Amino acid sequence: MTSPALDLDTSPPLGLLDLFGDGFVRDPYPWLDTLRAQAPVHHDPGTGLWLVSRHQDIRRVLLDPVAFHPDNAQHAVTPLPVAALRVLARAGFRVAPALANNGTDSHPGLRRVVTRFFNARRVAAAVPVIERIADDLLASVAEQLDTSGGCDLFASFAQILPCRVLMELLGIGGVSPATLIRWSDASLELFWGRPTPERQLELAVLVAEFHQWLTATVADGGALPDSFIGALRAHRLPDGTPLDPATAVGACFFVFIAGQSTTGQLISTVLSSALAEPGLWARLADEPGLAEAWVEEVLRREPPVTSWRRVTARPVELGGVQLPEGAQLLLMLMGSGSDPEVFPDADRMCPHRPEVKQHLAFGVGRHRCPGASLARTEAAVALRAAARRLPGLRPAAVAQEAPMLGLLSFRAPLEVAVAPRDRGQQPPQL
Repeated sequence: MTSPALDLDTSPPLGLLDLFGDGFVRDPYPWLDTLRAQAPVHHDPGTGLWLVSRHQDIRRVLLDPVAFHPDNAQHAVTPLPVAALRVLARAGFRVAPALANNGTDSHPGLRRVVTRFFNARRVAAAVPVIERIADDLLASVAEQLDTSGGCDLFASFAQILPCRVLMELLGIGGVSPATLIRWSDASLELFWGRPTPERQLELAVLVAEFHQWLTATVADGGALPDSFIGALRAHRLPDGTPLDPATAVGACFFVFIAGQSTTGQLISTVLSSALAEPGLWARLADEPGLAEAWVEEVLRREPPVTSWRRVTARPVELGGVQLPEGAQLLLMLMGSGSDPEVFPDADRMCPHRPEVKQHLAFGVGRHRCPGASLARTEAAVALRAAARRLPGLRPAAVAQEAPMLGLLSFRAPLEVAVAPRDRGQQPPQL
């Protein structure tokens, strides 16, 4: 299928593109369509990044770790001021190459350690845990709906569920879910946002606390051997030496954020989009496979991880553009899911579409997200449980659009306001 021609009179001018601007965060699709059609490898002066937007080019980059290194994957997008750097330095903070930012020969072994905790057997065994926690949270949601007539599913359900699940699966203790969420969200904003210097200092304090807690937790010899931290402590590098504490902390830093913050963002998007789709909510409770199919379409069209970074290891041609060594790339994962060369009728949500698994929401190749199966399962269980427990749910009428998380690589509704359906009011049908 060939890409449709864009109306150049209505497509947004790339000179006005602001990856952090409200226009892009609210509705990135016109910009992503323009990038794919007009400039599939485009230099963005605002960030200094080369934006790569076509599915085939992104896939090529991810499958070639020799030419395209992951070293910059977790670098701060906005340079940190001296005051924030001092706070982090006093806490001993540094993000050692561990998983997403690791292109060395230590990566395969570390990935195997992580994958062992998120393999198909463990994810299947975790379903009762996910269902139990979801039921517990939804009981509180139902009570709040009864007493106040409204609720925010993001704050009361989507955000908390994956954090509690991760803590149980990985044996994490000594910290509350609310604190872990606050630390993780601060880390995302500090390293992937465009905060003011004053806000960066506030975030650095929280990230420093997070790092100090991780360091103390990794150093504590009381971790059980079959726990996640116990497995990291027992891991040996390719030369036979024990895994150093800084790299173990780096692995925990990535897994704890990805395992709960980004999964919470996925659940928020899944719930919000399902409630907005006419006739869908009533079918989700009992129609086999529908929740899973909806989650997959959301991952294709509106993934929580919207982009990821790479750096060229040598001069290379990509998408018809000659890039120098050291070029900083931003792979537009979200845009690749709407590439008409791969996904016909890409702007329409179509559960069970045959080509859906070709999306790149979890990456591909050696750095593909090791927690993909767990994230998919949590989102589907959460969606089905909410539809069963709250069959009369509807989006609440609000005066303004819900706030959106709009970081460089992360996007999701920060509020899913809902209310009970009025008595006698029937849900809209397809």
